[in-house]
Amino acid sequence: MTTFLLTLHVLAAIVAVGPVTVAASMFPPAARRVPAADGAVAVGTVRLLHRICRVYAALGISVPVLGLATALAMRVLGSGWLITSITLTAAAAGLLIAFVLPGQDELLEELDAGRTVERSATVRLALFTGVFNLLWATVTVLMIVRPGSTTGT
Repeated sequence: MTTFLLTLHVLAAIVAVGPVTVAASMFPPAARRVPAADGAVAVGTVRLLHRICRVYAALGISVPVLGLATALAMRVLGSGWLITSITLTAAAAGLLIAFVLPGQDELLEELDAGRTVERSATVRLALFTGVFNLLWATVTVLMIVRPGSTTGT
């Protein structure tokens, strides 16, 4: 059962978190390029990236749920690496919910109104997105190279 849960957890992380990290990273530069590109097509691209972020963020809830189920099955809930991973995952989710998605909403409202977005707004969004991605990368490393692991060196 542990192997099955771990497999689902890893697949959910790849399928759900991967698209969010990529689409969120593409969003700020795509929003900046709208005035220089074909307006309707460029705004459509930005809107699609935002939709990918929203949909896959919702699917991403399965990642910590399956992770906790796996940790329970492996009896490692009290491990420091896991507690750190849970904390970083919560921070990444909070950042996504509080700053990345609302920042995308604000920029889309500007673009839908026919206004160009301020560079400072896209830079701020890129910063939050970068921190979000860095948190997920750190969690991934902790999951692979967990201290005290019996599966590796």
